Amino acid sequence: MSKKALYLLGIVITIILGTFLYLKFCCNCTMKTPAVDTEKVSTVVAQDEIIVPFILNGSGIDYHTNDNIKFLKNSPTALLPVGDSVSIGIQNLKTFLIANPKQKITLTGYATSDETNTTTFENLGLARANDIKKYFVSQGLPDAQLDTKGEVTDKWQTKKDTLFGPVKYTFDAPETPETTPTVTDEWAILKEKINGDPLILHFNTNKSSDKLTAPEKEKVADLVKYMEHVKDAAIVVVGHSDNVGNRDSNVTLGQKRAEFTKNYLSKNGIDGNRITAESKGPDEPIGENTTAEGRANNRRTVITIK
Repeated sequence: MSKKALYLLGIVITIILGTFLYLKFCCNCTMKTPAVDTEKVSTVVAQDEIIVPFILNGSGIDYHTNDNIKFLKNSPTALLPVGDSVSIGIQNLKTFLIANPKQKITLTGYATSDETNTTTFENLGLARANDIKKYFVSQGLPDAQLDTKGEVTDKWQTKKDTLFGPVKYTFDAPETPETTPTVTDEWAILKEKINGDPLILHFNTNKSSDKLTAPEKEKVADLVKYMEHVKDAAIVVVGHSDNVGNRDSNVTLGQKRAEFTKNYLSKNGIDGNRITAESKGPDEPIGENTTAEGRANNRRTVITIK
């Protein structure tokens, strides 16, 4: 065989061998690449992942994270500790509420209809909302700016025995000057009426009684109404006595009568922190202490708007 023939034969053998090796190894590698399997794995992960965002969205605050507070099924208590991103959101909310003292937030807790409520709350959703409120307060958020309510729903985002984020946060519109009650002519007239003919309670010697007449009860109702609408108003209760006995004892007796009246008003809807009780003792009589009738008139408390 000539050299030229051998040369051509070598080229043919090389081509055939190269093609064989390529088909055997390279193609098998390509066929073994699990492109479809990768897609399936990705799909399984996406279906297994539950995202219920923790959202704080109001005028002046906008915070989102895919993490959230979780509860076990049938449980009113949140699983602690919360994640770092949720904790950051809570601290942001704390800063926001302290800077905006008129802003209120309603925490709405949810429970599913197949869960069992073993709490004293109306439903398990309300119990969860109050548990979150308690946790927020423990983190320094103002209690007075957090309201709660609860709802029962047929379904919630759940994985096995864990509910994801069954509490939502609604930012109520803060009071504006237009909606804030102010002192109007109506309330000025009512104050003049109260102070022009004040509520006066009379006492027997060394005795107190909370049995009021119908006109006295009407005056108490006027006081309650005024104090509800005029938020910066205050009440002054002044106790008086007759002049029987020494002055120091009578001043003490007048103070006791004033405190008794303050407690009565507190029980009937007026904040005790807005009532001042003081005593004039026997120093400002309105009747003659030489007569029984005059002394009875002097044993009194006088209630006015400051």
